[in-house]
Amino acid sequence: MNTEHENHKLEKRLCREVGRAIVDYNMIEEGDRVMVCLSGGKDSYAMLDILQKLQARAPISFEMIVVNLDQKQPGFPANILPAYLTKLGVKFHIENQDTYSIVKRVIPEGKTMCSLCSRLRRGILYRVASELGATKIALGHHRDDILQTLLLNMFFGAKLKGMPPKLVSDDGQHVVIRPMAYVAEKDLTRWAEVREFPIIPCTLCGSQENLQRKQVGLMLKDWEKRFPGRVENMFSALQNIVPSHLMDRSLFPFQTIRATGEASEDGDKAFDDEPLPVVAPPSPEESDTAGNASRARTVIAISTAH
Repeated sequence: MNTEHENHKLEKRLCREVGRAIVDYNMIEEGDRVMVCLSGGKDSYAMLDILQKLQARAPISFEMIVVNLDQKQPGFPANILPAYLTKLGVKFHIENQDTYSIVKRVIPEGKTMCSLCSRLRRGILYRVASELGATKIALGHHRDDILQTLLLNMFFGAKLKGMPPKLVSDDGQHVVIRPMAYVAEKDLTRWAEVREFPIIPCTLCGSQENLQRKQVGLMLKDWEKRFPGRVENMFSALQNIVPSHLMDRSLFPFQTIRATGEASEDGDKAFDDEPLPVVAPPSPEESDTAGNASRARTVIAISTAH
């Protein structure tokens, strides 16, 4: 297959997966004013790019305004994003806030800066969203980010908690959406190359090689390389929760369980070798033409490797 054909397939897949997530979680509605947060990284560039494509053919009408937070990091090329967005012809707003100095002053040298930086950035974006009259705040997190967050919370936070595709903001005033929740990072990496986005690296924390998130990300990539399909299965598991077979008493009434005398499909099968649903992967042609409804119900083949 030639490169042009492969790129076209990739574009269709990205549009399909973003569109599917938007529909599944009712992310964007008629008349919405969506604040698209653009950092200058590949993920947010791709989010804006795909949302523009979907907006042009969506059955509903919604508005977008792109927002970038210039955190005053030394050497940050402040001209790149305005020039890029002006060329695109989209509405945009550059918010200038020196969070860099705050983070450098508060966080000791060598310590992870992401947590404080994220909190500061989040608060500023919420304020800007209110000032701009945005009804939704769109962030560029993808499938791999969601899985990394799940594992980070398990390993270091002792919580079975991920990164939802849609939620109410910390201050209760905004709805935050992640349109690329179904998209694999490898596809975004390829799309950034195809589209030649003017990537701006994060010099504040990008050089912190021992970040826990980075290590978890490498672990997931290693799993996927050694056991193809494992990452997809983990992601599918987030949408197939069985509260009765976990241990959270707030989600299931374990204290009041009584024998019913009737057989139940939800009984104790924890140690049974249950047959796992396996379907043949679709052909490239089927994959490109499959509709949202069928794609949403596709069962991902389980790898037999352990």
